[in-house]
Amino acid sequence: MSRFVKAKQRQLIAERARFCCEYCHLPDIDSYYGFHIDHIVSWRHGGKTQLENLAYACPDCNRNKGTDLGTLLDNPNVIVRFFHPRSDDWNEHFQLHETGFLEPRTNIGRATVNILAFNHPDRIIERNILIRLGLMASTLI
Repeated sequence: MSRFVKAKQRQLIAERARFCCEYCHLPDIDSYYGFHIDHIVSWRHGGKTQLENLAYACPDCNRNKGTDLGTLLDNPNVIVRFFHPRSDDWNEHFQLHETGFLEPRTNIGRATVNILAFNHPDRIIERNILIRLGLMASTLI
């Protein structure tokens, strides 16, 4: 099976994601660079190029995630997996504040926020501006 994602498949993935990154919820309309199609489980780990394993991802999330599936948090012997856009509920793991800060609600959220660098100062500022302009919507406190 090819790693290549055809144009029609890419369009379906973008529409399913409502043209927002499935990890940080950044809308693609704001991105100077095109969004990527991410293998949630990478080829390196046996992931396939099938719709259920593909996510629409902003360049920052895709680059920071790489081929990783999880990370170490508090216990160096326990790997905590990342948020999985097909099987997890975003609002269970994250809460977006009006300031643009993305608060993790679970260990899966913490692992994802840490490695995908959701709260890098530049990303917080960008989300804050998008929220104030009404271009980014999510569950807000």
